[in-house]
Amino acid sequence: MTIRLGSTEIALSRYLALWSAVVLAFALQGFVHDAHNGNTWSLFDYLRWSMIQWYTWAALAPLVFRLAERHPIQPPLRLRSLGMQLPASVGVTLLALVIGALVSSVTESSSFADQFGQFFAKHAATGLLTYWALLAIQQALHFRAEQARRELEAGRLATELAQSRLQVLKTQLQPHFLFNTLHAIVTLLDEDTLTAEDMLLRLSELLRAFLEDYDGQEISLRRELALLDLYLGIQRMRFKDRLSTQIYVAPDTLDCAVPSLLLQPIVENAIRHGIGRRVGDDCVEIESRREDGQLCIDVRNRNSTLEEGGDPLGHGIGLSNTRLRLKELYGDAAQIRLDMIYPSGVACRIRLPFREIEETDDIPEHVPA
Repeated sequence: MTIRLGSTEIALSRYLALWSAVVLAFALQGFVHDAHNGNTWSLFDYLRWSMIQWYTWAALAPLVFRLAERHPIQPPLRLRSLGMQLPASVGVTLLALVIGALVSSVTESSSFADQFGQFFAKHAATGLLTYWALLAIQQALHFRAEQARRELEAGRLATELAQSRLQVLKTQLQPHFLFNTLHAIVTLLDEDTLTAEDMLLRLSELLRAFLEDYDGQEISLRRELALLDLYLGIQRMRFKDRLSTQIYVAPDTLDCAVPSLLLQPIVENAIRHGIGRRVGDDCVEIESRREDGQLCIDVRNRNSTLEEGGDPLGHGIGLSNTRLRLKELYGDAAQIRLDMIYPSGVACRIRLPFREIEETDDIPEHVPA
């Protein structure tokens, strides 16, 4: 069983225990005070008087909390802001004195007027202080609840903002990739019509896969590699025998969660800055492994180089977008950087928290190699 104090609920047993502690404390104080003066009554008398006074306030406390909610004290704290609380404190205190006097007139076999006079002389100031103490407790509980609500709302808004940022970053990649792929197809229309048509069909299949992909921010590495294979098929048609690919995937990483469309812009950069600008052949290698609780993905190509004094963090739409997505999703637990590799080439190294993801949609039964 509970009792409601404004918007707060407390177990009745706990509520009565708190007020009983107040009753006992004031009963002992009264006994010690009279003992010091050399004139005492029985301990039961002090306990009875204290019970009449404080259990009355225990009964009136829900009323005080209700009045505090209906007429809250708003900052800044000025006399005008006290509003209804000043007359309410006087009225509730007088009500407590009347109730106490009525009960005492029965237990003490004396007139109500005598008991009211004694209660007013002894307990009026204490009653006013009690009202304002209960009011302060209600205000503190109200402010704490309001702060918790605002923190919860701020957390919800921050989550929604982060999701919106991630969605914007994700949607920026798709038109960027589409433009580059269509540009590659256009360059082949006059040179090799059949190859251009084949690339258009592959692009259609890839776009269908993007559209059918669920609307989450993360997918399994298995599915990410399947989507990447569609993209690599287009690039192999474009560069023919000049471009080869190798994928080394540790089996225990296939079900690990990665941001969707993570690898395509990285591989696109490797091709564009490698075989796309330099003569000769190139091999793009993709490796995944698990190390110390992290998923490590390396994308390497052998026919490109970092400019002298270049930023190892990289730049451009693909890398910048990917870095922002990783920051939003994983904070400082994820990293991406560019390194030179011996004897020539560049490696893009991605480090993510290792976490497996469950997917119910149909996915390819094998990973391209």
